[in-house]
Amino acid sequence: MDPPASSPYRRSRRDWVVDTVLFLLAVAYGVVTSATRLDASSLPVPKWLFNLDQLSGVLGCAALWLRRRHPVGLAVALAAVSAFSELVAGATVVALFTVAVHRRPRTTAAVSVLSVLATVAYVVVRPEPDTSALLLFTLGIAIYGAAVGWGLFIHNRRRLVLSLRDRAVRAETEARLRAEQAQHHAREAIAREMHDVLGHRLSLLSVHAGALEFRPDAPAEDIARAAKVIRESAHQALQDLREVIGVLRAPVGELPQPTLADIRQLAAESVRAGMRVDLREETGGTVPDGVGRTAYRIVQEALTNARKHAPGAEVSVRVTGEPGRGLTVEVRNTNPTPPPAGTPAIAPAPDPVPDSGPASTANAWSGQGLVGLAERVALASGRLEHGPTAAGGWSLSAWLPWPA
Repeated sequence: MDPPASSPYRRSRRDWVVDTVLFLLAVAYGVVTSATRLDASSLPVPKWLFNLDQLSGVLGCAALWLRRRHPVGLAVALAAVSAFSELVAGATVVALFTVAVHRRPRTTAAVSVLSVLATVAYVVVRPEPDTSALLLFTLGIAIYGAAVGWGLFIHNRRRLVLSLRDRAVRAETEARLRAEQAQHHAREAIAREMHDVLGHRLSLLSVHAGALEFRPDAPAEDIARAAKVIRESAHQALQDLREVIGVLRAPVGELPQPTLADIRQLAAESVRAGMRVDLREETGGTVPDGVGRTAYRIVQEALTNARKHAPGAEVSVRVTGEPGRGLTVEVRNTNPTPPPAGTPAIAPAPDPVPDSGPASTANAWSGQGLVGLAERVALASGRLEHGPTAAGGWSLSAWLPWPA
């Protein structure tokens, strides 16, 4: 689109070439037409009208240098003059072409209608004695229509190029945003994996270290056994952390992922830490990797929270399901009770700094752990329910889809 008339405008080298060619074409049409009329034995119009026609043609061709600043006004003026002037027809065609290129199709249609009316007026005012009026009208409409059609083609082509450029810029921006979003999601996934992997190991360290702190007079064998567990857990935690950090630049799908079969190892580690865990698995078939991984994380978070906030409680884990009916994971813990007499001195101790409030079963699993579990289950298109039980314990139940 051309700039408004009030703004400064500078023609490029290409604009100068195009404007000069169009100006010369309009002048050539006027000169050839005028010479043809002068060579005729007698003019079909009075002398004064022919002189006015020549003056109009000269002024119309000169006004073409303003076509980029005032395309619509120039086209309307030349169309009105073309109602009686024959030599201004070349300049009128150029003006119509300019309007079609630089203005909206609605404006082009209005100016085209005005040029058609001017053509009708010319045929009536200046009829040709040897030529049919219908032929003159058809010829004028054909020339104007060709100019407008060519201009509209260039107009639509320019709009298409601009839209393609905008679309390319928009696509590049969207691609950059998608890359940033994917990187953000990858970082969130890595952070979630680090929380799940290290939270379980560090809770084991906290249990045994807390027991050593509260029972410094324990037998040497129990202290040695606890120290061994602490060393092994710390070593495994470092191994897990090294694996996670090693894939920070790798796709999220390459992170070390557990399966449903690893739940038995989770339960065994918790039992070695002094917890009472009852695990039962009743699955009819091979659980998909994604569903099994989500179930593993649910059990891992539940055991970690129970160990930290409900020491001494008995935890029951139930994993049941079959293809087509889904996989159900239920984790329940009883109300915490003091360890019975005769148990080893190294018993689980409460976390000195609970996550939220006093270490009681009622608020045992409050905080960010349940939020993370809810997000995991929602991403797997499952359901998660949790809350205190009537006996004073805590219950967590999740259902995950298992396709047939």
